Amino acid sequence: MAIDIGGTGLKASILDRYGRMILDPVHLPTPYPCTPRILLGALVKLTAPLPSHDRISIGFPGVVRGGRVVTAPHFGNKAWRGYPLEAAASERLKRPARLLNDAEVQGLGIIAGRGLEVVLTLGTGVGSAVFADGWLAPHLELAHHPLHNGKTYNEYAGNEALHRHGKKKWHRRVLNMIEIVESLLNYDVLYLGGGNARHLTVHLPRNVRTASNANGITGGIHLWDEAFWHNVRGGNARPAAPMDRQGVHGAPPRRKRPTPA
Repeated sequence: MAIDIGGTGLKASILDRYGRMILDPVHLPTPYPCTPRILLGALVKLTAPLPSHDRISIGFPGVVRGGRVVTAPHFGNKAWRGYPLEAAASERLKRPARLLNDAEVQGLGIIAGRGLEVVLTLGTGVGSAVFADGWLAPHLELAHHPLHNGKTYNEYAGNEALHRHGKKKWHRRVLNMIEIVESLLNYDVLYLGGGNARHLTVHLPRNVRTASNANGITGGIHLWDEAFWHNVRGGNARPAAPMDRQGVHGAPPRRKRPTPA
């Protein structure tokens, strides 16, 4: 089972062994106020209609480290700082669980695993993830970094900016954000995901692509790839990269056939 926790809504579905959803996602609005206790109750309610499953992948809209929440800007950092959400969700939902930042989970469902790939999710705020040859880089929380005239990425191009300024101005802001991120990271490919990516109607640079928000769920299959997970959590040497199907070294281990979630 894969769960996508957003600042606006909660979604969940069941994945097959290849990471494909076997039924339409179930949805609930994100509850506010959103303390750990309230969110866990909402996740129990959200997932109750879903069929039997073996394990759980969870994407969370904040910085996550070692199964604990470091920041939860949409929900209030004070209540969430240091909260062991991975263990708590596993206990409440009665299955093993793995937790990662939501933009990183979405990126796992999008990337090709070659070169420097960046994912920006356009939703309630702006999420970010960076991958080098399929390996997840240390988390870069662009959302709260100043971007333009003192405004953070969230304030400049998040959902509130879209509705306050309209699509035309928001499009200009997204294009400006793309230009700044390219100068910062010199990526090979940038993917724009999240719920608001569907509103983009402007011409994008050749190395920028939009992606379905469904990847926030389907990317969860890769949290159960053991080589990838050791890379995320540390404590184990990263295994040598195997050859891909074309005989090229450097294919990331997460691209092996995944196991059921």
